Amino acid sequence: MKILLTGATGLLGNNVLEQLLLYGHEVTALVRDSKRVVVDLSPYVGHYNIKVGDITNIDDLRLAASGCDAIVNCAGVTDMTLRHLKDYYPVNRNLCCSLLQVAQEKKVSVLVHVSTADTIGYGSKEQLSDENDAMCYPFTRSYYALSKKEGEDCLIESSKGVDEFPHRVVILNPGYIIGKHDVRPSSGKMLLMAWRRKVMLAPDGGKSFVSAETVSKAVLAALQKGCNGERYIITDESLSFKELFLLQAAIGGYRQRVILLPRWICRFVGFVGDLLSSIGMNVEFTTRNVSQLLIEEHYGNRKMTEELGIEPKPIKIAVREFLEDRRLLRHPMA
Repeated sequence: MKILLTGATGLLGNNVLEQLLLYGHEVTALVRDSKRVVVDLSPYVGHYNIKVGDITNIDDLRLAASGCDAIVNCAGVTDMTLRHLKDYYPVNRNLCCSLLQVAQEKKVSVLVHVSTADTIGYGSKEQLSDENDAMCYPFTRSYYALSKKEGEDCLIESSKGVDEFPHRVVILNPGYIIGKHDVRPSSGKMLLMAWRRKVMLAPDGGKSFVSAETVSKAVLAALQKGCNGERYIITDESLSFKELFLLQAAIGGYRQRVILLPRWICRFVGFVGDLLSSIGMNVEFTTRNVSQLLIEEHYGNRKMTEELGIEPKPIKIAVREFLEDRRLLRHPMA
């Protein structure tokens, strides 16, 4: 299958590119900076084309999509310092609409879009959520989640025209992704913040974590058997931040004391962040963002396992792969 891949320079995109090539697909990756493709491409000469261009330019998308059977969109702006919803629109919302238009023009059969679990309501340990649960607070205040949801809405609405191209539009909703090829890093910043610290301060919330390899294999499965207009939660293990940091310490072979921050302190930090943002400073610790650190997210992955046939890789392996990739482990696995 000939595939156009967007977002190939990020954590997920690099892993997806690697998996697509490993399984024999021919890939055109539209990137802004080819140096940020870190996958070893040497075994796949003749099966890939790294095209330099702008994913927000529809003419660049049209050129890259020529001759392709499928499109996989892994692009996304996750920067939590952006102060306006409109700042997220060009990639998180508008790109979805552009890719849909290109797929229709070029008669591309399948469009797989990687979104986020934040657009789906989170559950509890006792009652896991599923794809039918509506997005809820605090993500209804998240500019990132709201922009991703609008991108999904555009694609889901288009999927109702089953006789048109693309014939299948499939949306994947992964949890918090951890794994190798996180060169910036992106989600790995959380792990690096805690690495080998004797004492680590942490909020008392948690995330639903998933390995980059699990999401990449879900992309492959979605290309083959994902159902038109369907969303699939792609996730594995729900851990508190304390549990994650202690897991990393166990893998790294060091001791760490994790102290949970009182909620009032976290909220005060968010209030200070709001004040700084109001005078034009770009800060991550606004109340809009801090509130996401004070909840625990529990998503069910039944559709992922039963319909896509994906068994998730354990998070401890994904954490180890991240650390090995950054050469932080003294005794990496062979």
